[in-house]
Amino acid sequence: MAGGLVALLDDIAALAKLAAASVDDIGAAAARASVKATGVVVDDTAVTPRYVQGLEPERELPIIKRIALGSLRNKLLFILPAALLLSQFVPWLLTPILMVGGCYLAYEGAEKLWEAVSGHHEEAEPVAVDGSGEDTVVAGAIRTDFILSAEIMVIALNEVETEPFISRAVILAVVAVLITVLVYGVVGLIVKMDDIGLNLAGRESSTAQKVGRGLVKGMPVLLRVLSTVGIAAMLWVGGHILLVGVDELGWHSLYALVHHLEEGVAGVAGVGGVLAWFVNTLASALIGLVVGAVIVAVLHVLPRRKKAAAAH
Repeated sequence: MAGGLVALLDDIAALAKLAAASVDDIGAAAARASVKATGVVVDDTAVTPRYVQGLEPERELPIIKRIALGSLRNKLLFILPAALLLSQFVPWLLTPILMVGGCYLAYEGAEKLWEAVSGHHEEAEPVAVDGSGEDTVVAGAIRTDFILSAEIMVIALNEVETEPFISRAVILAVVAVLITVLVYGVVGLIVKMDDIGLNLAGRESSTAQKVGRGLVKGMPVLLRVLSTVGIAAMLWVGGHILLVGVDELGWHSLYALVHHLEEGVAGVAGVGGVLAWFVNTLASALIGLVVGAVIVAVLHVLPRRKKAAAAH
């Protein structure tokens, strides 16, 4: 009896270790998949604050909460099942779909660069502050989020496509929750930072006043930096998706060239790994910029020139 109990306890301990290992594996895979989606995450974080511009301060966090819940619903109820079915029954479609997302990221990054250089910026529409206006803002933000969330989930899926079906489902669900909490937590902090700064600036403490004024002055700078990092991340991630995708589809020359350049600097003592990463990142960003520039030219530059020529 005692022997049977000891054996049972040993079995339970083994199962517990196995479960712990599975949790660790899922956590590691989720973290790896989330890192791969960096470009879209930064873009999402940079884009979302504009949806609450012009609203009353007390309505900012409730609206961000509604957008966050809509984003989570997008990921868990619509995108996750579609992604799992895709990976289970037509996995060969994953690379082409991922490359379409890579082209979109490259286009978004190149478009923002073109707007900065040319001065052609889309004017933000004024936001109504009544209930119907808030509903319109939330609906528009959730629609935009659907595109970004789909890219995040497909990128994450590509990282864990060799995992068993249940593990894939759990990992993608973890990524969905993790990314949503991260993005909208940061967005909430960003949009309320001005209010926090103003509150501190109104206190009697000179230290609090300095910190408050620093926050108020620093937020525009932070948003500009975030926007710049977002552009670079979109070009880098989009270009890397395309670089790997064309190699998987059978055109190996470009990937082989980048790999050869990486090997050329990988042997440098002490910094070889960093230099190799930098070469790959720079090459990916250049590929993203070229592809994005071509799409921008087709969608924006050429139509404008044709319209200008027709006007003359």
